[in-house]
Amino acid sequence: MVKAEKFIHESIEKIKKDVKGRAIIALSGGVDSSVCAVLAHRAIGELLTPIYIDTGLMRKGETERIKKTFTDMNLQIIDAKDNFLRALKGLTDPEIKRKAVGEAFIREFEKEARKLGAHCLIQGTIYPDRIESEGGIKSHHNVGGLPSVVDFECIVEPIADLYKDEVREVARALGLPKEISERMPFPGPGLSVRIIGEVTEEKLEVVRAANAIVEEELVEQFAPWQTFAALLEKGTGVKGDNRVHGWIIGVRAVQSRDGMTAEAVELPWEVLRKIESRITGEIPNVSRVLYDITPKPPATIEFE
Repeated sequence: MVKAEKFIHESIEKIKKDVKGRAIIALSGGVDSSVCAVLAHRAIGELLTPIYIDTGLMRKGETERIKKTFTDMNLQIIDAKDNFLRALKGLTDPEIKRKAVGEAFIREFEKEARKLGAHCLIQGTIYPDRIESEGGIKSHHNVGGLPSVVDFECIVEPIADLYKDEVREVARALGLPKEISERMPFPGPGLSVRIIGEVTEEKLEVVRAANAIVEEELVEQFAPWQTFAALLEKGTGVKGDNRVHGWIIGVRAVQSRDGMTAEAVELPWEVLRKIESRITGEIPNVSRVLYDITPKPPATIEFE
């Protein structure tokens, strides 16, 4: 386990050494990028500009929450929804989708960095991202999803050797609020990897609404390591007296220590029934709801 105070001191000194001049940090609001933002801000102060890219692939209310949380860091919010939807249009293979999102991210960051005169990108890559990308399990957008040519003099990854539980320990030592230090992981490619197949605006609206319901019902009561909804495919159902060919939503809730292995949470039947009832009742074009009990391995935590 990392010794948090020692790690913080060494990381700040390393960032001071590695970053020359202005830098930007890719800020998503999750614990990984938030820890990196605080470390980098302590290291280089006003030379750091945090940038949050609104991809249109985020959870319900995410952009508004980011605005409130990081008001004291000169945060810039970039609306790039149309660019990301264009990049994903027609793509169905999850690896190609991840790489498309990775390239769209880096091009947005390059564009903003040129405006600011920044030559260094700081990002919150952690050790499991590297293991899964380099091991061919899945390309994380900030590792295997990066394009081969990147217009930055340096990419700095202060927590690249840490597991998720170690990052949380550092977050607590930095004094980050609990809603960040204990926040559930959220994939860098966002809801695009919680949609099986092509990403469309309709699918995004459905999975965003379903995900919000799942989080409302499970996060506070069961404190899972991660829980979410994914849009799988279409299936036949009945609503009222009418046939409905609607979306199938998969629900996932797991416990884990570091994300490398995970076990499904054994949820009470009445809780599962309530989630199903809310999703099919509140989202008209959903016909059925499934609960995934597969551990990691053989499954990954996310569906794509």
